[in-house]
Amino acid sequence: MCRLGYNPILTNPYNFRMIQGSIVALVTPMVEGGAVDFQALDRLVEWHLAEGSDGIVAVGTTGESATLDVDEHLAVIRRVVEVVKGRVPVIAGTGANSTREAIELTEAGLKAGAQACLLVTPYYNKPPQEGLYRHYKTIAEAVPVPLILYNVPGRTGCDMLPATVARLAAIDNIIGLKEAKGEIGRIRALLDLKLQDFILLSGDDATACESILLGCRGDISVTANVAPKLMQQMCAAALAGDRAAAEKLDAQLAPLHKDLFVEPNPIPAKWALNQMGLIPAGIRLPLVPLATEYHATVRAALRASGVSS
Repeated sequence: MCRLGYNPILTNPYNFRMIQGSIVALVTPMVEGGAVDFQALDRLVEWHLAEGSDGIVAVGTTGESATLDVDEHLAVIRRVVEVVKGRVPVIAGTGANSTREAIELTEAGLKAGAQACLLVTPYYNKPPQEGLYRHYKTIAEAVPVPLILYNVPGRTGCDMLPATVARLAAIDNIIGLKEAKGEIGRIRALLDLKLQDFILLSGDDATACESILLGCRGDISVTANVAPKLMQQMCAAALAGDRAAAEKLDAQLAPLHKDLFVEPNPIPAKWALNQMGLIPAGIRLPLVPLATEYHATVRAALRASGVSS
């Protein structure tokens, strides 16, 4: 199998082995009313780099990709790439429930300079496994960029099974999977496939520590939005096989893993970042600001994790 970074045909060759550790699923800062705040985005990216995040996903589902129009979507990817300047990998969220639209977004993500693209399973359509296979195969054949599959059945109503992942892993520029089913049994089943040169990433913060200790290469994380340094340290310890250190850090992070989901993501994460003075309060309909009844819960999680006093 010839993987990216070694294939001269590909227009965006990249050492995909650098994609590991704590990769933040970055929120998209917005002013009240929902317009993207690019100055806040610049500051947020620089903060993540200073705090040690190992990679950044720009306009993934946590970045409100479903409600950004195409021009906004691509402008945010370009801006993140410009600010990062190659210091860590930038992964562009380019998934869609239309294969044609996903191809167009992925082509644009490549042109914007992203090192890889992350494609969520088609949502609402509920394609069968053969439909998922053909969807991703068609995109991979159309766009010569490293692709990372993304399975999050709790949000999409579609579960990509390990057998389908194995079929797709044979395609040269499909380099990995973000698995967010949130079940260690699923992680074990994927690791049991023993796929060569294929990056398995957790997409579920609550099980990420154990997933990495078992063999995943990192975590595409919501928690990393508010606790990037601790998440990086936890992932690094788990990658090093230091179970005691990793579990100690993960226990500190556990309140955030839980309470950043008291309402649908990214509502609590954006509220927390606003309280930390890092972004304005904006979020785009149909999402709304965190309900007042949950303010104390999220504040307590921030304090318990040591993020705020």
